[in-house]
Amino acid sequence: PMNILLLTQVLPYPLDAGPKTRAYYVLRYLAQKHNVTLVSFVRATDTPAAVEHLAEYCSAVHTVPIVRSPVRDARFLAESLLTNQPFIIARDRSDAMRSLLAKLLEGSAAFDAIHADQLWMAPYVEYAHSLAQRKPLRVLDQHNAVFMIFRRLAQGERNALKRQIMRLEAHKLARYEAELCARLDRVVWVTREDYDAVAAQATPGQPVINSGIIPICIDVVEEPVIERRQPARRVTFLGGLHYPPNAQGVLWFAEHIFPKVLAQTPDAVLTVIGKQPPAELAGLGIPAVNLDVAGYVDDPHPYLAETGAFIVPLLAGGGMRVKILDGWRWGLPLVS
Repeated sequence: PMNILLLTQVLPYPLDAGPKTRAYYVLRYLAQKHNVTLVSFVRATDTPAAVEHLAEYCSAVHTVPIVRSPVRDARFLAESLLTNQPFIIARDRSDAMRSLLAKLLEGSAAFDAIHADQLWMAPYVEYAHSLAQRKPLRVLDQHNAVFMIFRRLAQGERNALKRQIMRLEAHKLARYEAELCARLDRVVWVTREDYDAVAAQATPGQPVINSGIIPICIDVVEEPVIERRQPARRVTFLGGLHYPPNAQGVLWFAEHIFPKVLAQTPDAVLTVIGKQPPAELAGLGIPAVNLDVAGYVDDPHPYLAETGAFIVPLLAGGGMRVKILDGWRWGLPLVS
């Protein structure tokens, strides 16, 4: 068995977001034959029960609270604008995370591989590798070609200043991703399209590592197909709306598509499930009886049982649409 240090930017449980799904099943797979030490950032909404669940598969679980605030974001944005460092990489710089990794790697602790889940954690792989006496493999699981997310967000952004900032971030990320994925030991991709997009940004003679394509998976046995109640009149979106592509997509659908649905099905209900729903939804003129903004819910099944169409209206993003995998698992009609 190998000793693997797995670094995640989100606590990979419960499975209420695509990145969590990817990290969770990779962790469970690795833990079947290897000793996995999980180090993860956590948010205020993460629970001790979630950590305990992950500890069932891991040799050890360590967590570091992630710090987010408008003041910090403004500082890191200013720093990014003055340097070549992408904002989303600078924003996750944490002295507490570095201190924890230094403690884990001091003395006799030895890891055979340090595995970063998503681009955000790659700088910590390189930091931990620099501290290790016996150099482990540096591994990155690339969920997306991240620069493409910002490039696509910019295309749909109406605010000129925000659009320019997103374009600049996409430009910096394109260079950053290509350089990073050329110097690690292993890079695993979710789709060939993401690898091709990053490889196209590399400078001549700079090979972007491709250690294989591993699509995102879910377990269709653990959860049965949802029995839907008739009439099923909900048009349902499910996803974290703090993630800009989700917010952009649901606003676009609510403004441009849902009025056409109402014209033919007046009792349809646009149902938006996910934390931090955009306030702009309330100002689009959808009648209150036809709009249900549920926010984050622990159990979406009562809503899904009344769903006539499960929608995936994303205009930006990358990797795989885990929402589609979830919709298939639940047995729901999908429109993407």
